[in-house]
Amino acid sequence: MRQYNYPSPDQWEELIKRPVTDNSALEKTVRRILRKVKENGDRAVRKFTSEFDGVKLKKLQVSEKEIKTAAALLPDELKAAIRLAKENIERFHQSQREAITVTETMPGIRCWRQSLPIEKTGLYIPGGTAPLFSTVLMLAVPASLAGCKEIILCTPPGKDGAVHPAILFTAALCGVTQVFKAGGVQAIGAMAYGTESIPRVFKLFGPGNQYVTLAKQLVQQDRVAIDMPAGPSEVLVIADASAHPAFVASDLLSQAEHGTDSQVILLTPSAALAGEVEKEVEKQLNQLPRKAIAEKALANSRTILFNNMQEAVAFSNYYAPEHLILSCDDAESIAQQVTAAGSVFIGHYSPESAGDYASGTNHTLPTNGYAAMYSGVSLDSFMKKITFQQLSQEGLQRIGDAIMTMAAAEGLDAHKNAIAIRLNTQHGI
Repeated sequence: MRQYNYPSPDQWEELIKRPVTDNSALEKTVRRILRKVKENGDRAVRKFTSEFDGVKLKKLQVSEKEIKTAAALLPDELKAAIRLAKENIERFHQSQREAITVTETMPGIRCWRQSLPIEKTGLYIPGGTAPLFSTVLMLAVPASLAGCKEIILCTPPGKDGAVHPAILFTAALCGVTQVFKAGGVQAIGAMAYGTESIPRVFKLFGPGNQYVTLAKQLVQQDRVAIDMPAGPSEVLVIADASAHPAFVASDLLSQAEHGTDSQVILLTPSAALAGEVEKEVEKQLNQLPRKAIAEKALANSRTILFNNMQEAVAFSNYYAPEHLILSCDDAESIAQQVTAAGSVFIGHYSPESAGDYASGTNHTLPTNGYAAMYSGVSLDSFMKKITFQQLSQEGLQRIGDAIMTMAAAEGLDAHKNAIAIRLNTQHGI
């Protein structure tokens, strides 16, 4: 991790830059795959699965037998951990339900908003270097709570043509309705357009590599919503002299091991702490099985010294991290100064790993600075909001003149007439 000492605000723009990926070279390939899937359905999905994953599949859908068998393949300890995490995630997301509130804006005019589930949702769970069953929890639990009728999950199969049993067990536990062996761009295309086997969905969720991310962005042009803009994972730690260097180092490495394009940032007013954390990072790094991945991520990463905590918080808000850890005295007070972050972890005993797995909050979060204007996945992500209004004859009389005046000023006579014809009718219906 490269260290920067006391940068001035005019240097911050350079320091908030993430690892740059040029997607222009990928777009032609991604568009070609999407087009083939749209035109040829299952046949294209199987072809690209063979080409990219090295697996030839006869059937894309995971069978009931495979799902039932998955539970027996997992140790009881892991199944218990998954169930505990599910309960916490469920409890937190259940608390996000909103009661319907009817507002009488004027006598005779009632307005309200109601949340209804998005009927068909698609969840993408990457394969890659780790089976991300935790992401199944983060997406399927709120989808199920929202009442989505169809919850479709796509994930790439292993070389043996099977889906990891932890993903299947978690999917069944959380109410996923169908699971398919499809990964990469072809999975995104299949859920966006629909194939003979894989249903078309209305909204897509889930992380992925640069190909998947670009595919999600492109299918938005075809009446498919996505959860949020996403990029490589990141964590920013604000720590003062009270922080434990080993704790901070472990938090930085837990994010660095995600992928070579991840980024981790340490902000601190303590030069002594920065030095101790650097030593701990080296010590712990050498013990990691994913050391090679973490090392490359650390090359994209920074330690930045600031004069005080206020400057550090201001920089953090400018950076808008996916994960923000406050490892410092008075962390609760400092948390109130945070204006841009995907998820905040307050105090020395709140590691980012807790949110990744089992505290209850969602780990599907905006990255690459999008936390300044986007929220992480929540119950609301799986719902649409419909507004309602009901006017009585008295209510329409109260606002009729104002509506007609405004409609006339915009030159919309039919709008004006829709009011006038009602007001000029002598008898109610």
